[in-house]
Amino acid sequence: MYMRETDWFLFGAGESKPDTRFRLFCFHYAGSGGSIFQHWAASLPAEVEVVAVQLPGRENRLDEPLLHSMEQVAAPIVAALEPLLDLPFAFFGHSTGALIGFEVARRLRQRGWPQPRFLIASAQSAPKVKPPVIRHVLPDAEFIDVLRGCNGTPEAILNDPLLLDLLLPRIRADGAVFETYHYERELPLDCRIVVFHGVQDGFVDDKSLAAWADETCGGFALYQFDGGHFFIHDEEELVLDHINRELAPLLGRGEPHVNRMTDK
Repeated sequence: MYMRETDWFLFGAGESKPDTRFRLFCFHYAGSGGSIFQHWAASLPAEVEVVAVQLPGRENRLDEPLLHSMEQVAAPIVAALEPLLDLPFAFFGHSTGALIGFEVARRLRQRGWPQPRFLIASAQSAPKVKPPVIRHVLPDAEFIDVLRGCNGTPEAILNDPLLLDLLLPRIRADGAVFETYHYERELPLDCRIVVFHGVQDGFVDDKSLAAWADETCGGFALYQFDGGHFFIHDEEELVLDHINRELAPLLGRGEPHVNRMTDK
C-alpha cells in the first residue's frame, strides 16, 4: 500500500480505489492547478486512477513559494513519485506541463525506475525546440496581451488588478520553467509519445510538434482538435475519448487509436 500524504498530487477519487490497475499522472498548464483534472476520473475506466500533479503556489499550496526552473520542479516530483510507481502508469501534460512530464520521464529512466507506458504532450513544442520569444519577463501590459491572445483567461480576470496580482506571478513562474529549460540530447524514450494539437493554436507549429517523434522509439502519433491553445477544455469530451483509446490496449481492451494524420 502506498502513502497518499503528499502535497505534490491530487487524487481524482479522493480515497484509495481498490480496483486501480493503472495511474494517469496529469501535469497542469502554466498558472493553473491540478484541480483542472480531478473530474476526469468520471470519464476514464474505473481501473484508472487520475493523479494530478500540483505545483507549489496554487490552490491547496497557495502560500508556498513559486518555482522558476525545471530543476526546482522536476527533482521533487520524481522523489514524490517513487511510492506511486507500483502500478503501470502514463503521463498527460498540457503546454508547460507536457515539458515537465517529459523531463520527469527522463529522470525516472536515469534512476532505473519504471517508465510511463505513454506520454501525451498536449499543446507544446518538442523539448529540443527553443521558444521563439521569451515572454515571462515581459512588462505586465505586454504580458497581459499575450494572455489575452491565448483565449484562456476570462476578460474579467484580465481587467481585475487584484486577481492579476495573484495570477501573473504564477504564470510567469511556470513560463520561466519552460523558457529557461535546457534541453540535452539523450536516447529516445521507450514509451509511446502522443501529441495533441489545437489547429487554431498560434503558439505551436507543425514542425515543432512533429519533432516530438525524435524523442521516442516506442511509437508516435499526432491528433488534431478544433480550437486554440486551450482546446482541452472546449473539446474535453473528444480529448478524453482519445485518452481512453490510448489506455484501451494497456487495459486489455483493444489496439491504440490510429489517427488519420500521423501514426507510426
